[in-house]
Amino acid sequence: MIGNAIAWIFIPLGFGNWQSAVATLLGLVAKEEVVGTFGTLSSMASADLAMEGSTAMYAVIAQEFFGGSALAGFSFMIFNLLCAPCFAAMGAIKREMNNWKWSVASIAYMCALAYATSLCTYQIGLWFTPAGGNIVGTAVAAAIILFVGFMLFRPNKYKKERLTVK
Repeated sequence: MIGNAIAWIFIPLGFGNWQSAVATLLGLVAKEEVVGTFGTLSSMASADLAMEGSTAMYAVIAQEFFGGSALAGFSFMIFNLLCAPCFAAMGAIKREMNNWKWSVASIAYMCALAYATSLCTYQIGLWFTPAGGNIVGTAVAAAIILFVGFMLFRPNKYKKERLTVK
């Protein structure tokens, strides 16, 4: 039920099903839980698919959770790698910053960066697939890229100009 409630958030990222949403949510508990969640939620109970080094397992996971789209799987990996760390690391962030406001702000920043990066990757990557991209998603991705570029290269308003006398 929780996965269905939050799955809509991940639709623009390409993995808007409840299984991926649950795996992402459990990734906040511990990043290694993402893989365990896929193993638990998938319907592959046979031992030969679960053997280490079996490529059939990856094909089943790709089809079940990402509709066979490698781009959606890549977007999922980007989001989960850049998103906020596990709860233990969040506790360490709180302890080191010694302030709830800054701790929440830093965790929110990590989640927003992960979402924006994954969104840009998926929406722009759609143009290189046979399905093609959509205008709204690409416009949002372009706006994010332009905003990040502006913030990186804008002049520093706090830097004082030095006046030189000739």
